[in-house]
Amino acid sequence: MFCYQCEQAAKGGCTKIGVCGKTDNTAKLQDLLLHLTKGLAQVAIAARNAGIEDAEVNLFTVKAVFSTLTNVNFDDARFVALINECVAKRDALKAKVSGVNFDGPAVLEPAADLASLVAQGARYGVENDPETNEDLKSLKQTLTYGLKGVAAYADHAAILGHEDNELYAKIQELLAATLSTELTLEQCVEAGLECGRINIRAMELLDAANTSTYGHPEPTEVKLGATAGKAILVSGHDLKDLETLLRQTEGKGINIYTHGEMLPCHGYPELKKYPHFAGHYGTAWQNQKKEFAEFPGAILMTTNCIQDPKNYIENIFTTGLVGWPGALHVGNEDFTPVIDRALAMDGFAEDIDKGTVMVGFARNAVMSVAGTVIDAVKAGDIRHFFLVGGCDGAKPGRNYYTEFVEKTPKDTVVLTLACGKFRFFDKQLGDIGGIPRLLDIGQCNDAYSAVQIALALADAFDCGVNDLPLSLVLSWYEQKAVAILLSLLALGIRNIKLGPTLPAFITPNVLNYLVENYNIAPIATPDEDLKELLG
Repeated sequence: MFCYQCEQAAKGGCTKIGVCGKTDNTAKLQDLLLHLTKGLAQVAIAARNAGIEDAEVNLFTVKAVFSTLTNVNFDDARFVALINECVAKRDALKAKVSGVNFDGPAVLEPAADLASLVAQGARYGVENDPETNEDLKSLKQTLTYGLKGVAAYADHAAILGHEDNELYAKIQELLAATLSTELTLEQCVEAGLECGRINIRAMELLDAANTSTYGHPEPTEVKLGATAGKAILVSGHDLKDLETLLRQTEGKGINIYTHGEMLPCHGYPELKKYPHFAGHYGTAWQNQKKEFAEFPGAILMTTNCIQDPKNYIENIFTTGLVGWPGALHVGNEDFTPVIDRALAMDGFAEDIDKGTVMVGFARNAVMSVAGTVIDAVKAGDIRHFFLVGGCDGAKPGRNYYTEFVEKTPKDTVVLTLACGKFRFFDKQLGDIGGIPRLLDIGQCNDAYSAVQIALALADAFDCGVNDLPLSLVLSWYEQKAVAILLSLLALGIRNIKLGPTLPAFITPNVLNYLVENYNIAPIATPDEDLKELLG
């Protein structure tokens, strides 16, 4: 295998087993599924040109691509099923299209057994990319990883009934484009920026899905620790799964806790109305092995971020696209096995008080006090805004973000989102005229909220976003972060600090392009970066 799609890729690329925990077999099955999905995209494009729009193919496309994103599915049997479903949908759609000569993955037949599928998948990994130009290969891999992030957000939105055929069409067009060996450097760059643009649309769809279903997030105090009693922990990203579980556990004497990226769910009115929505347990995804092993209840993993659960395999359940061999997979509509396991376990023997944190500062909440914020900037009470967030991870060097936030001057405001905030989410930074200095905007997809806040401030001050007293200091781990970075570049945002390390799939020439055109720079030290950013 060879995989360098995440920030923790070992020595520039994992070759024997993924740092994430995926095996060589799983990696090759993922490569085969992704390749075949590109063939499905080719057929979907031809069908669309013939006036045929296939809703099932559209939705399957994003699910298949999302399932290959880091820390989603590690179950080889599930990948075999996805591969066969992909080919069945491809061939059924192909039969409706006449006069087109398909080739490549649009006609590739999968092998008949697991070992042969793995051998087949070995031909379609990064190391066997037919692109000979390393810079073009870098840009196409960046595009591929960005599309994995877009697919994740599109899938989340579709779960709540928000879809866009134009978005699906663009995803399929860009997937198919990665197969070409005739793209120029300029075309590859434009494809990456287009990926960023459609990711904004995907995040917009998801924002509309979440807020129209559960209300706009409100500033909310969330209890950390635990309450005595039976317990279920929900991790991942999916709001609907959480709401379904809250509804199915009403009156059963079970407290529901969030973990990781689910923390912002406490700000949604239609979720926080449940009295047994008890609080937040634990921190970021990479700490789950210790935190989950100590949790005295059942655990439900939605979407991505699962790690090897061998020490608590009987307590953890997967749903949606998540999979781990040996973990019981349950449907999204009936969480009875999860509930039964929680009732059979001891739960928390006593209350545990670890303080509280505030969430719910998405765009609606921030814009409701925009006048106060603008006045504070004009009066000199707020000198600068920092957006410090992104993905967290276990690799050394991420303590930079904790130290950076701790050292921000008292006349500055820190906006944060995604699991990167767990480096400092419980820091008491105080406030400026009643405005908290630390504002949790939400999950990683709530980068849409952050962009809307920045655009509104730029409009209020009659300037461009790059002219605002605003600096972006981002951490990345997986492919949703790639999609968000491409979105920021598509918006023309410059001067981004990125860390803890730069992507291994970025060549020196591509990095030089990003530096020259967008002034992207790797993080240095908190003191050096604060001095530079504050001018």
